[in-house]
Amino acid sequence: MTQQHQKRWLGYVLVIIGATFWGIGGTVSQWLFQHENLDVSWFVAVRLVISGLLLIVIAFMTQGVKVFVVWWDKRAATQMIIYGIFGMLAVQYTFMSAINYGNAAVATLLQYLGPIFIIFYLVLTKVTKFGVKEALAIVLALSGTYLLLTNGHFENLQVPKRAIIWGLLSAVALAFYTVYPVRLLARWGSLNVVGWGMLIGGIALSFVHPPWQVALSDWSMQTHLLFWFAIIFGTMLAFWFYIDSLHYLFPHEAGLLGTIEPLTALLTSVVWLNVSFGVWQLLGIVLIILMVIVLSVVKK
Repeated sequence: MTQQHQKRWLGYVLVIIGATFWGIGGTVSQWLFQHENLDVSWFVAVRLVISGLLLIVIAFMTQGVKVFVVWWDKRAATQMIIYGIFGMLAVQYTFMSAINYGNAAVATLLQYLGPIFIIFYLVLTKVTKFGVKEALAIVLALSGTYLLLTNGHFENLQVPKRAIIWGLLSAVALAFYTVYPVRLLARWGSLNVVGWGMLIGGIALSFVHPPWQVALSDWSMQTHLLFWFAIIFGTMLAFWFYIDSLHYLFPHEAGLLGTIEPLTALLTSVVWLNVSFGVWQLLGIVLIILMVIVLSVVKK
C-alpha cells in the first residue's frame, strides 16, 4: 500500500469515527436530558467551554503562540466573535434543544436539512444556478421531512412541535455555521476557528447560565461517565477527527461518510432508548440521507 493510500485510509477512519461519536453523543445527550433533567443552556455552555479549551490547547501544542495571532487582527477577531455566537453557539443550542424536546435521531435528521438552506442562499446570491441536482435534493429533503414528522398522516404529527421548530432552526444555524467562516478557515485553519468559536460561544452562554450552578454531588457514576463522554468524545474528538480527515479526503467524501452520524443516532436511539419509528418515518429517513448523498456525489 502506497503512502498516499495509507493517508486516505487514515482519512476514512477519522471521518467514520468522528461521525460515529457525533451520533452517539447526541443520543447520550438525550439520556442526560431525560434522566437528569439537565438545563440545555448549562449543558451547552459547559460543553462548548471545555471542548473549546481542549482544542485550543491542542492547537497551541502544534502551532505555539500562533494560535493567539488571530486576536491581533481586529477584522478577524470581530468575525471570530460573530461566528462563535451566531454560528457555533447557535448550532449547538438549537440542536440540543431539538434533542431535549424530541430525540437525537430526529434532531440530527432535521439539522441535516441545512444544505437546503445553503442552496437557497447560493441561488439567491447568484453564486450558483438552480439546476437538476438542487431540485432533486429539495424534493428528497421535503418528502423525507414530511414522512419523518408525520409518518404519512399530516394531521397527526409524530414529533413534538417544539422539537420541529428547534430542529429547523438548527438547520438554518448549520447553514450559517457552514457558509460564514469560509475565509476564517482558509486563513487561520479549522482547529483554531472551531476551538475559538466553541470557547466564545460557551463564554457568551455562561452569562445566561453560569457553568458552576449545578449540583454535581447528586449525579450517579453513570451520569458522570455519560456527561464526559458527550463532551470529550461527542464534541471535542468528533470535531477534531472530522476536521483532520479533510487533510486526507475531499470535502464531498467526508460529507458522504458523515451520513453515518444520523444512522448512528438512529440505531442507538432505537436500541438503547427504545425510540420507535413507523414504516413511513423510516422511508423519510432514507430520503433525507439520499439528499445528502445527492449533494455529495452527483455532479452537474
